[in-house]
Order: sequence, then structure tokens, then C-alpha cells
Amino acid sequence: MAIETLAWRGDLPGHLEIIDQRALPVSRETLRLETVQQVWDAIKTLAVRGAPAIGCAAAYGVVVGAQAARAGSASEVASAAAEAAEHLATSRPTAVNLFWALDRMTAACRAAGDAGDGASLLARLLAEARAIHDEDRATCRAIGAHGAALLPDPARVLTHCNAGGLATAEYGTALGCIYAAAEAGKQISVLACETRPLLQGARLTTFELHEAGVPVRLIGDGMAAFAMQRGMIDAVIVGADRIAANGDAANKIGTYSHAVAARHHGVPFYVAAPRSTFDLTLASGAEIPIEERRREELTEFNGRATAPDGVGVWNPAFDVTPAALIAGIVTEHGVIQPVNAERVAAVLGAR
Repeated sequence: MAIETLAWRGDLPGHLEIIDQRALPVSRETLRLETVQQVWDAIKTLAVRGAPAIGCAAAYGVVVGAQAARAGSASEVASAAAEAAEHLATSRPTAVNLFWALDRMTAACRAAGDAGDGASLLARLLAEARAIHDEDRATCRAIGAHGAALLPDPARVLTHCNAGGLATAEYGTALGCIYAAAEAGKQISVLACETRPLLQGARLTTFELHEAGVPVRLIGDGMAAFAMQRGMIDAVIVGADRIAANGDAANKIGTYSHAVAARHHGVPFYVAAPRSTFDLTLASGAEIPIEERRREELTEFNGRATAPDGVGVWNPAFDVTPAALIAGIVTEHGVIQPVNAERVAAVLGAR
């Protein structure tokens, strides 16, 4: 399933173009992003979402900011790039790919130094952003190949939120495993949770799978445990936004509940994520910053009130699943099993 979630259009100067995921599945609209603030807004409002896709968008966002100084010196372009990176880093706190990509862009500036003109440095920055984008495509394919081997034939798979082509450069992480299994000839069907409160599973995951011809049924978030009790699920596979050194994984709110239910019912629970989603500076998931979003996401729907005025609201965007509940983490370098700090370090530490 090749979905062009985002793309750089033109050369230099150019602009970032993204699919506006807020409009799906009703309409397929694109946004032309020509300023750093527009890129920031797109990330913040979930027009572009999914940890790998956020990283790619942020990398191009640095180019968008830097090209405003393209007629100047290398130091002026570097200053504009640094300012853009600093602002983009404030958009969302949990998805570590955002900061990983911004660090790579900043490092590219440092490596180039102040020698040469601004145009040369700007071209170097665009090349780095394109490299991040291309690497994510290859990474998702590798994750898919490793993950497909974990799924039985036939397999009925539960997934939560959207970790497909719309959340990455293309293909996806969790959905990449499903696509790869289907391409290998396995009989795969999917139960997709709606993913309250913004319905990324209902709006995006079912859209992707339906377009790709993978059998999919939509269920409410609260139905997953009952489906497991009824013997309707053979495996659970989800994405992640940040994974600590011990394997604790932050993903869309509601994921932890599915992991607990899966353990109770003897269903393997897998996480699929690239190396760039691991934050090895954090010992455990207790240290992962959890984004809390605006109250209106819970108290309103399509502009209509769904709760009384003045009611208290707690709206965390993510939860953390302990490593002990995860049967394996699928990365581009292989599957981490068992999931613990030693295995994480063995598979990823040298990289």
C-alpha cells in the first residue's frame, strides 16, 4: 500500500505537501506548507501524525525555515535552520522521532560548518531530509518482513490507532507487518479499534486496509477484550511513539488496555517500531513524557457538545505498555524477544 503521506515539491525554494489526515476518509485533501508555523500547526493539529511521519515532516520543516535565508551566508542559513528546529520541537512532546529527526538536521548543519554559501548548506539540508524520508521507506519494509513471520496463517489481527502508510513515509510499521504477511500469501484479516477520541483507527486504518484489499472490520475500543474472550483474535500488533531502554512502549491511549486483555487471554501482543522510536536515554516508560491534549477533543464531536459545560476532563494522548506485557518488538534490525533492557541493548545498542 503506497500512500504518499508527505512529499517535498520543487527543488529550492520548494515546499512540503502533506495529506490532511483530519479530512480522511470523507475527502482526500492536501496541504501546501510554506512556513515553519504551518508545519508546526500541521503536526500539532494531527494533519500529519504517526511518529515516523512526524519525524519526516519536521525534517522538511527545517528546510522550509532555512530556505528563507537562502540568499545569505551559510551561517545565516544555519541560524534559520536552528530557529526552525527549536520551534518545531515544541509541537508534540511524546513522539521521539520528532526530536531524532531535528537532531539529525541540526547535526547536518554542524557537519557542514560555516564554509561555503547559504545555497550550498540549504542543499545539504534538503538532502538530509530526503535521506530521512527514504530511510523510513526502507525501514518500514524491513519491519514488515520481520513482523510477517510472527503472524500465523490464517491470522486474525487486532490493531489500535493507525500505524500504516499514513503514519510513516509509506507502508507502515504495524500495518506493514500485516501487508507483508498478506503479500506472502497468508490469510490475514484485521479487527481495527476505532481509537477514541479522534478515531484514527476508524478514519485512517480502515481506510488504508480497505483500499489495500485487506479484510477489515471496525470495532469500538471497549469491544477488544470481548473479542478475545470469544476467540476472535490470534495476535495484537500496534505501533509506538516512544520506547524506553527497557522496552516499555508508549502508544495511542487505549493500547495498554489491549495489552492487559491480551495477556489475560493468552494472545501475543506485539509492537512494531523503527530504531528511531527508541529513546535509550530513558530507563523505563515512567520517564516518557505524555502529551495531554485539549479538553474539546472529549467534550465535543463535530462541533456539538457531548458533555456538560464545565465538566472536568483528563485527556492523555498516549499510555505506556510495560515490557512484561509485550511478546516482541519488531524493528528493522529484527525482533526483540524477550523484551527487556538486555535484549534491547543487544539488538539496538551498537546502532
